[in-house]
Amino acid sequence: MTRREAIFPADRHALYEQHGYSAAIRSGDLLFVSGQVGSRSDGTPEPDFERQVGLAFENLKATLEAAGCTFEDLVDVTTFHTDPENQFETIMAAKQKIFSKAPYPNWTAVGVNWLAGFDFEIKVIARIPSMHDPR
Repeated sequence: MTRREAIFPADRHALYEQHGYSAAIRSGDLLFVSGQVGSRSDGTPEPDFERQVGLAFENLKATLEAAGCTFEDLVDVTTFHTDPENQFETIMAAKQKIFSKAPYPNWTAVGVNWLAGFDFEIKVIARIPSMHDPR
């Protein structure tokens, strides 16, 4: 049976401790990453929306790196948005910087009315590369 292993970035933020969850769980060759938000190191939301989205992607990158992954290893992405219609342009600009060429990961965007003070959250599943995977 495959065991679960908790993964945390080197500079783990306060939200993991405050709310009692892991940044990610490795199970076999899959990495299940908890929703990453644009939090500052003390766990509070970044008030500027564009910067909040950027921080969410930075937090995601740090968690992926802690498991030996990159954005290229993403298989499935789910994002949560408090005001999708007005946030779409900002999110798409950030997305284009990270995922600039095919093949793109699966992506589902969900409009929500509450994200604990945040306005954007990104949750992913990645395949952890083996030492023999060509990049």
